[in-house]
Amino acid sequence: MSAESLVVIMNKMLKLHKSLYELTVKKTDIVKKGDTAALDQLLKDEQAHVAAINKLEQERLAVSKDISTDASLQEIAEANPSEKEELLQIKEDLLGVISEIKVRNELNQQLIHQSLQFINFSKSLVMPQEKEFNYGPPAGKKAKPGQSPGMFNSKA
Repeated sequence: MSAESLVVIMNKMLKLHKSLYELTVKKTDIVKKGDTAALDQLLKDEQAHVAAINKLEQERLAVSKDISTDASLQEIAEANPSEKEELLQIKEDLLGVISEIKVRNELNQQLIHQSLQFINFSKSLVMPQEKEFNYGPPAGKKAKPGQSPGMFNSKA
């Protein structure tokens, strides 16, 4: 295996990461619209992308190990001057796309959290919770004098 095969794998990873970023942008729009069916399909697409990225990462690790057992990408690039510039450029592009994905995912997480808060607030308006959860007379009613408070006679 050579640095050329590493370049090919890293280019594939870059394409998949760019595609994953496009999905995160679509996810923002879907969350804003509240379209749960589209969100479900998009999550399946994201999972497929992540699985493919993980597979490529395993291939990249294997190729890197074949080239040099303990070398980093920087060291591999230095050892292969013909692919050095391309490897380092792909690395920079990949890091940039990954940071964009991270920022967009944080935004999506905030939007989903706000949506859940709104749903819970709306639910509490429609179905208010009872204040007391203990045994006794119903709320707002007091036991009548002379009436036994329960089924059992405490004097017996």
